[in-house]
Amino acid sequence: MKKGSAALLAACAAIIAAMLAAVLHVPRARAAEIPTTYSNHMEMTLHAPEQPGDRARADAIVAAAREVVAEYPTVEAAERAGFRKFLTGVKLPIEHYTNRHYAVEAWLGRFDPHHPTSLIFERQGDSLHIVGVMYTASNAVDQNELNARVPLSFGTWHRHVDFCRAPLWTPLSQRFGPNARFGFEGSIHTRAACHAAGGTFIPRVFGWMVHVWPMGKTQAAIWAVDAQNSMRMQR
Repeated sequence: MKKGSAALLAACAAIIAAMLAAVLHVPRARAAEIPTTYSNHMEMTLHAPEQPGDRARADAIVAAAREVVAEYPTVEAAERAGFRKFLTGVKLPIEHYTNRHYAVEAWLGRFDPHHPTSLIFERQGDSLHIVGVMYTASNAVDQNELNARVPLSFGTWHRHVDFCRAPLWTPLSQRFGPNARFGFEGSIHTRAACHAAGGTFIPRVFGWMVHVWPMGKTQAAIWAVDAQNSMRMQR
């Protein structure tokens, strides 16, 4: 086997193992080390005081994100570069197109602002327009590691928690939207309620993520946690 193939297989094995550990009912061993707040299936890092060098690092990340947005202005350009739509078959107002290779890089500890895990497109009528990027990190990192990638005085790292995966054949209306019971917007928040509804409870979904909206007019807009209702299904 070629060295490149072996390295890729090893990387894939490592990320799969890490993701399985996150999906299984593993206690939140590092949660206490990262000051966070919770809101509706979302765990978010708290804003930290700005330290010397933070602004320069944040500005460099935004500059890189602007270059990425310029490089992939369309879905077609993104797909040619290996990005693929997340949640195929579901129309969302905000769509994430994810690059698996960049996701593996991030999960294994490498941070390259020119290699976002996902490109974020906004749906405007029948077309999609790129509006931002998403960087990620594994659940195993601590506060210092998150801050080393994106300063906590600017970015808000977050991850989806207390997720109830719907049983097979559950209607989309119960997975997305204002009446959802399951998923990212669901009314179910506990393991007991999820099991009672026939779902599968996942304490943490994916890993840490941070969004950058490089065309924002203010720092607050550039580093906003999420676009409003980004996981709400379009009809």
